[in-house]
Amino acid sequence: MTGTGTKAAVEWLVSVAPDPEACRWEWERNPHGVALLPAGRLWDVLILPGELGYPTLDILTRCLDRPGPVLADFGDARMGFFVPEGTAGRWVGTGVRGAGRGTWIVVPYPGRASGGGVRWLIPPDGSGTLIDPSLLELAMHEAAAGLARETEG
Repeated sequence: MTGTGTKAAVEWLVSVAPDPEACRWEWERNPHGVALLPAGRLWDVLILPGELGYPTLDILTRCLDRPGPVLADFGDARMGFFVPEGTAGRWVGTGVRGAGRGTWIVVPYPGRASGGGVRWLIPPDGSGTLIDPSLLELAMHEAAAGLARETEG
């Protein structure tokens, strides 16, 4: 990510923070390079298990050049897909958790490796691009079908 892209991504992310300056300070001084940000303001996060998330992301990136921000946690056990605000409250799906209004997520500084175990697989670009929930759902179905075929064969 370029310096300009990183700056735009930082500004976009901290715009949801109750105190944007404190968020920037946390990113600069926290040895893990992470900050807590509230979901449900500009974006929600749908959290998938890694075994479903990675094939879903693969499908999304085959369909789109840049689908929107995606996080992975330490050990790749879970992945967070950034979707439009309000999506988490309407999402119905087994094994998918939603982080929306009233929840907080750990967010690493864009463009820098995090020592906190959470990292960007696709960092935000600062434009506000999010993953289309309908496309995400279709990609999840295709990924789940592929996983089912693998276990049958």
